[in-house]
Amino acid sequence: MAKKMTQEEWRAFVSRSTRTGKLSTVREDGSPHVAPVWFVLDGDCFVFNTGKDTVKGRNLARDGRVALCVDDDRPPFSYVVLQGRAEISEYADAAEEMLAFATRIAARYMGEAQAEAFGRRNAVPGELLVRVPIDKVIAVADVSD
Repeated sequence: MAKKMTQEEWRAFVSRSTRTGKLSTVREDGSPHVAPVWFVLDGDCFVFNTGKDTVKGRNLARDGRVALCVDDDRPPFSYVVLQGRAEISEYADAAEEMLAFATRIAARYMGEAQAEAFGRRNAVPGELLVRVPIDKVIAVADVSD
């Protein structure tokens, strides 16, 4: 039987392994745009990098409302949706913080051996550091049980 996850459970779920998040942003015409992102939790926020000139980067600069879905697509199926409003920093204003997060994110998805190289590749002018304070959580485990 499906059950709501506790805060401890959903935080562990979204931080486990290399599951990508599916990030939804709002296009200029109000329609949704969804794209996969690598991310990490940082306190009560989730954090990711993206290019300033990408669809999601442009959407976030105009309208910071976002939702991030992280799921397990294997039975018994589970998912977490995190919602909030993005806070954006550019390289010129947050170079050290961007490098720290880009390296941390890279360690999660590419492994420690490649973290520094990927971190340096993604912490450059033209990239954004996006921090999203989490306003709402929907977290359901064992959907098909």
